Amino acid sequence: MSGDAGSHRDNHARAFTVWAPAADRVRIQVDGVVHDMTPTAGGWWRSDATGTDYAFLLDDDARPLPDPRSLRQPNGVHEASRVYDHSAFAWTDQAWTGRQLPGGVVYELHVGTFTEAGTFDAVADRLGHLVDLGVTHVELLPVNSFDGTAGWGYDGVLWGAAHEPYGGPDGLKRLVDACHARGLAVLLDVVYNHLGPSGAYLDRFGPYFAGRTDWGAGLNLDGPGSDEVRRYVIDNALGWLRDFHFDGLRLDAVHALVDNRAVHLLEDLSAEVDALSAALNRPLTLIAESDQNDPKLVTTRDAGGYGLHAQWSDDLHHALHVRLTGETTGYYTDFAEPGALAKTLREAFFHAGTWSSFRSRGHGRPLDRRVAPGHRFLAYVQDHDQIGNRATGDRLSATVSPGLLACGAAVVFCSPFTPMLFMGEEWAAETPWQFFASFPDPELAEAVRTGRRREFARHGWGETDVPDPMDPATVARSRLDWTEPGKPGHREILGLYRTLIRLRREHPDLTDPRLDRVVVETAADDAWLVLHRGGLRLACNFGAKPVEVPVAGEVLASWGNPAVGEGATALPAESFVLVATRCGAAAAS
Repeated sequence: MSGDAGSHRDNHARAFTVWAPAADRVRIQVDGVVHDMTPTAGGWWRSDATGTDYAFLLDDDARPLPDPRSLRQPNGVHEASRVYDHSAFAWTDQAWTGRQLPGGVVYELHVGTFTEAGTFDAVADRLGHLVDLGVTHVELLPVNSFDGTAGWGYDGVLWGAAHEPYGGPDGLKRLVDACHARGLAVLLDVVYNHLGPSGAYLDRFGPYFAGRTDWGAGLNLDGPGSDEVRRYVIDNALGWLRDFHFDGLRLDAVHALVDNRAVHLLEDLSAEVDALSAALNRPLTLIAESDQNDPKLVTTRDAGGYGLHAQWSDDLHHALHVRLTGETTGYYTDFAEPGALAKTLREAFFHAGTWSSFRSRGHGRPLDRRVAPGHRFLAYVQDHDQIGNRATGDRLSATVSPGLLACGAAVVFCSPFTPMLFMGEEWAAETPWQFFASFPDPELAEAVRTGRRREFARHGWGETDVPDPMDPATVARSRLDWTEPGKPGHREILGLYRTLIRLRREHPDLTDPRLDRVVVETAADDAWLVLHRGGLRLACNFGAKPVEVPVAGEVLASWGNPAVGEGATALPAESFVLVATRCGAAAAS
């Protein structure tokens, strides 16, 4: 539909449009009145009508369908769309000039469980915590419309409509506006690789789908009719950035985008986002989640890459997770190899054209450390996937000691990469973050429930051990407890996170993205690690016994009462120290 419609009822006719290239007849129902639509070029249909709530009727189908480009779904994804006027919102961020990702710290949160209320406005009420923490970018898990009230957001089906139970489009704009007023950039997680299992009517309108991914129907990005499908994706991305004032997008699982064209969708998207960035005169960031370990994604277009600005680094997460927890099953197996953490700190990828036992094949491509800046890779010790896709949604704080939590945070924030943390991690939250959904269809709900239990039964979990994803209590358990940050045990971890983030601002050595300057020393058994960042040294003891490491200098941060001497430091078990060496200037030169 054209974007010139108001969100209130009025007597002005407006143009409604829809792409339905295979239909012989298209009608539109506006406020209960049915109007014929006229075919125009390229498979588009148009009708001028008066009203606010509308849906489309295709050929002889009597079921009205919501607009694939809907901007608002007040009554859910199966019901009529509602027109929405972007120009009616009163923005106050005219002075906002944006934030670049290099040097930043990203905070990932889920709107529905970040607060008890689970709304955009409730998130805005907690922004003071994020500002005090020192993060620069707030990343929202998907907020577009999905079936039901509660869910992770990755089963979205109407990509342009903000989830109504969260507060709808106006609520989302209020949140973005409030973030900008506090100096926080806002990123949005978007899912273009599949649609959810309920409410996905795109295939009724045209050839949107082609094949399947692990999560559902995939998009037709390179077959007949795919020009408009690609335009659908790109227009949606530009709409979030332009009309909702987002500062960037996190692109979910881009390895599942099947596109055999000479110019990949991601390259097309990055070019158009760069053009929009120039027009808006503020930085716009694209961050990919990819399982391919291919530096091409974050290589500039003039150098033959796709031109995305960053990608997640699961390899670093896996190596760090193994070091902290000792878990070596599934895809963690390869990361038990000695030196895995050191390698990923230097090279971002552990698998770089090397054998992956989990995949039973070679995987990845080497990264040129001389030219690829570290800020193009996001580093994290936890994220929504790595917590929520565990059987019980348990965080690291339920598994490892405070000392090891501190060591993990120190590695992430002292790494050459862009740090990211998952909500509540900064105070070692005890609340889990479990998988949940709320599909109204009982058959679909039971299929999801059963599938989840069968998946983990293969890994030795009993059915009663796996939380019921459809139980509202699962959502309730996953909400943050905002009384925790001030309690003993949590307060100290929060103070450490604030210190580490502050040190990244104060010491350019910590934000230096030059990977070819990163030096890592480790014990033969990986029990300890020393990370060189210019004139700074981070020494971590992951082991259960005290060790002495050849590190000395002015202490900037520590955990576990290390004893720093003239030429060495005694590190107790599960502790770390970050020091500025006395010859720091010489070391950095």
